[in-house]
Amino acid sequence: MSNFDQLIANTIRPDVRALSSYHVADNVGFIRLDQMENPYELSGLLRDELAHRLANAMLNRYPVPSPNELRAKVCAKLGIPAGYDVMLGNGSDELISIVITAVTKPGQRTVVMAPVPSFVMYQRSAQYAGADFVGVPLKEDFSLDRDAMLKAIEEHKPAVVFLAYPNNPTGNLFDKADVNAVIEALGDTGLCVVDEAYEPFAQTSYMGRLPRYPNLIVMRTLSKLGLAGIRLGYMSAAPQLLAEFDKVRPPYNVNILTQTAAAFALDHLEELNAQARAINAERPKLAAALAELPGATVFPAAGNFILFRVPDAERATAKLLANRILAKNLSKMHPLLTNCIRVTVSTPEENAAFLSALQAPDQS
Repeated sequence: MSNFDQLIANTIRPDVRALSSYHVADNVGFIRLDQMENPYELSGLLRDELAHRLANAMLNRYPVPSPNELRAKVCAKLGIPAGYDVMLGNGSDELISIVITAVTKPGQRTVVMAPVPSFVMYQRSAQYAGADFVGVPLKEDFSLDRDAMLKAIEEHKPAVVFLAYPNNPTGNLFDKADVNAVIEALGDTGLCVVDEAYEPFAQTSYMGRLPRYPNLIVMRTLSKLGLAGIRLGYMSAAPQLLAEFDKVRPPYNVNILTQTAAAFALDHLEELNAQARAINAERPKLAAALAELPGATVFPAAGNFILFRVPDAERATAKLLANRILAKNLSKMHPLLTNCIRVTVSTPEENAAFLSALQAPDQS
């Protein structure tokens, strides 16, 4: 064993050493349909105006620790209920980590729960914080298994349950009665985070139910709306809860360039909403074309991506790679996802290129 191997063995947690890094494929020169990004850029005039604002940002100073003006703009523009505020984060990933860190009690078993398959960072963030993760399998049709969730809540007493709405990677919206039952079962012993990363496309939300449920947290991100590059997430909850989470949040977690770009984008929100509408218009067209593939099954989609199953996902994604197109083969993620591929809904041109590559004969 080398000196470095010994040093790592002596200092790094065994469970961390056993992990593989979160993998993001090299995408230079590829059509990127694997990360649920908005393919549209801002118009030329808006880019020029944004460049001017960024050029005047005070990069020599620390950002405002808790940017009141930007938070107020998020509340006003994005449907936060009256009397509620938001916490901003470096993407929703940081907010997930903040919530889990705040509820994890040293020396005691803390349970984080979510249906599976779902967003992998719920489990990873729980592990990093030293909490136990309990995954409750979805039904075969990817709907929430209400009875199994309620039984698991009663047995494990989770501190927090994460529900992606719509779910990633399956793309479907859980039944509201099932979601309500989970929130109500937690009562005053656990929190429920409804993660609405794809709300601009789903056009349905739990944000308005915050006053009804004191244990509810609604989390979103600007990434899927068209601002993935600035990494800004936000969440809302009862003021008393946000005050506790704010004690865990790093003081300068949202940099000045992100604050400036986000404020600018919210001033021009209609352009981003128009892009979301264009993507939504393409979604049923792409789903219908995928359903025509031999042996394909297409699942209901409420986000800016579609999950579908083919006879051989490995072969299908290999064909896509040969044409420099990236989509996500999910076969190894969970048994329910065997031979499933997740594809971002993109521009008509990129969607057509994707379908053409899938339909092309195999190269011998």
